[in-house]
Amino acid sequence: MYGGREYTDTASSRVFRRISRPKIVSRKKWKAENAIGKGKEHTISYITIHHTATLQNEKLTIEKKMQNLQNFSQSPGRLASGKSKPAWFDVPYHYYIAVDGKIAEGRKIKFVGDTNTEYDPDGHALIVVEGNFQTEQPSSKQRESLQKLVAWLSFKWKVSTTEIKAHNDYAATACPGENLKKLLPLLRQKTSEMKRAPDRRR
Repeated sequence: MYGGREYTDTASSRVFRRISRPKIVSRKKWKAENAIGKGKEHTISYITIHHTATLQNEKLTIEKKMQNLQNFSQSPGRLASGKSKPAWFDVPYHYYIAVDGKIAEGRKIKFVGDTNTEYDPDGHALIVVEGNFQTEQPSSKQRESLQKLVAWLSFKWKVSTTEIKAHNDYAATACPGENLKKLLPLLRQKTSEMKRAPDRRR
């Protein structure tokens, strides 16, 4: 169910469930500043998973994490790798999943995200999961939220499950870390199952 509605596969006359939007902390709720300048608009064709490459922090609220990320993003600086970055238009990712599983809206999804690696993020819905998954494990709540978010985005934007990939499928980087990357086959499988599942309440 999505927005209280269902849809029918006309070829088979079967009624299918629309995948619900997960609960997302809005930009307004975390008190986002305005974007800087003008962003490039795009249409979503891919879903790409990243990690923050910083250790999980259970003490900060997701609102504070997003404020910190936006402040860092909109200022020239250095990444964890030591590589310099320019001031970006806004938060580079479209969605952020905190260690407690809460999801926040980042950059407006109609605008192309940013990257400091060698790939073109045009058409990519960028999801970042809090943590360094070379050394840490995604929390159970993060895994649950990632599944819900990916399935919803795949349904909403008609993204094939074959286009649900990791940052390092496109660029020479360790991101999103081995411990998150290895979860992607199951993530794709479950997303496919959720999109095919009939609504049995009828």
